[in-house]
Amino acid sequence: MTSSTDATSSDTPQSVPDSAQPVRRERTARPVKRKSEGQWALGYREPLNANEQSKKDDNPLNVRARIENIYAKGGFDSIDKSDLRGRMRWWGLYTQREQGYDGTYTGDENIDLLEARYFMMRVRCDAGALNLAQLRTLAGISTEFGRDTADLSDRENVQYHWIEIENVPEIWRRLEAVGLQTTEACGDCPRVVLGSPLAGESFGEILDPTPAIDEIVKRYIGKKEYSNLPRKFKTAISGQQDVVHEINDIAFVGVEHPEHGPGLDLWVGGGLSTNPMLAQRLGAWVPLDEVPDVWEAVVSLYRDYGYRRLRTKARLKFLVKDWGVEKFRQVLEDEYLKRKLIDGPAPVQPERPIDHIGVQKLRNGLNAIGFSPIAGRVSGTILTQVADAVEAVGSDRVRFTPYQKLIVLDVPDDKVEQLIDALEPLGLHGRPSIWRRNLLACSGIEFCKLSFTETRKRSQVLAPELEQRLADINAQLDVPITININGCPNSCGRSQIADIGFKGQLVDDGDGNQIEGFQVHLGGSLGLDSGFGRKLRQHKVTSEELGDYIERVVRNFVKNRNEGERFAVWAVRADEADLR
Repeated sequence: MTSSTDATSSDTPQSVPDSAQPVRRERTARPVKRKSEGQWALGYREPLNANEQSKKDDNPLNVRARIENIYAKGGFDSIDKSDLRGRMRWWGLYTQREQGYDGTYTGDENIDLLEARYFMMRVRCDAGALNLAQLRTLAGISTEFGRDTADLSDRENVQYHWIEIENVPEIWRRLEAVGLQTTEACGDCPRVVLGSPLAGESFGEILDPTPAIDEIVKRYIGKKEYSNLPRKFKTAISGQQDVVHEINDIAFVGVEHPEHGPGLDLWVGGGLSTNPMLAQRLGAWVPLDEVPDVWEAVVSLYRDYGYRRLRTKARLKFLVKDWGVEKFRQVLEDEYLKRKLIDGPAPVQPERPIDHIGVQKLRNGLNAIGFSPIAGRVSGTILTQVADAVEAVGSDRVRFTPYQKLIVLDVPDDKVEQLIDALEPLGLHGRPSIWRRNLLACSGIEFCKLSFTETRKRSQVLAPELEQRLADINAQLDVPITININGCPNSCGRSQIADIGFKGQLVDDGDGNQIEGFQVHLGGSLGLDSGFGRKLRQHKVTSEELGDYIERVVRNFVKNRNEGERFAVWAVRADEADLR
């Protein structure tokens, strides 16, 4: 007799009625519950990190009253930590790095050690535009309150150091008396608006966007509706491509429309730091008088839809990347502008960076002279002497640039050499070498709590050193070679978009010691061939090797490049051995 077990396990198939067949169900994946990104427009208003909580607890713009009425009177020790390390940035104030701590101390765990009792103060100079009264005021503040520090930043700002909280109200009073301010020079808000140093006077611009820049600053800067953004928001507006528009959150670039005439092409979503992205065109042509409204709409969209959960994903570039430009433009038009934008052509990319260094004619028949302090390092004493020299040639207009340079407008033909000769002893060269002209650096460990390495101070030695090292081939360099030096991964010094970029970090000296060094980034560029170039795997140089390394690579470039080839193009195709 066969058991039931034997029967069911035999090789003979058993007949089962269809109605008794088990129903096979398709297994569906359990839906993944995505974390909220803290987007206000989707209803997520509760703060998801300490920064968002701080902004909700009190609008950062309110801290000015406490600075004036409490902290300036009570001194550094009276400052509330949430104001000190957060809200005071909205008024251009960061604590600077305590002296004597090298890069091995850099990190949040050492913030109490690294935080000095002095401040960096950033003065916003929208479009970099100054008259002599303003320049003299900036110089006087530097010498009286900032130990003669005054660095020109790559955002067309002036940065002071050694500022004491007791003096901040008086500094504000002097700045505001000549039409300057520190309002929203830092913080999660709309920062300084980059503009062309030659706006209104350059033969190369499509139009003069100065009225739009002035209107944006007048309408929106310091307004609480736009002071709580997910993170910082950078703007560039120019009638030509001289404001590094590809690395800004929003940019308007001059372009000629075949039907509508001169206007501006709209770009969004640029930014560097640890996850660099180039801005993308929305394909929209904007007439000059509509620029402020479109700017406000983009800022509002970012405020409402920007990611607020993680600071590392809070820039507009991440939203643009996730949405794509088509959705971004659709939401912008449907929800914020309530109208369609006009389609427009792309601007023609320039073959070289437009830095306005040297002598050039202006529309008014006078001249502009672009001067090149090394990596923007000047002082109040120098700026006072600049003001005297500029006044002596009959000008009242000075401009700062996005390349840490200084330009004097309205110089008569017969005064050009006089001004060049007057400023050269100050370290301001009107006909600079390729190395003085194209060297850019961040603040570095001298003042910055985030930095691992020295940058701007080192630049002052490096530029003259390269002039001597490469004296025999400098005349053969018919294309610019940009060198950008950054003290940490955050890219204030734009290391990813330089021909030769250096990102500061600690490196092993071979004996197990951590010393100052840099990761090398080669072939980055904006304009023609925009891109981030290439990094060489595990290739780092120590701070002491910078001059040797640059000389070696530049000589290889001169030896192996094709006729007329730019460094960025060569670096991408070059043999790795020539780049090490």
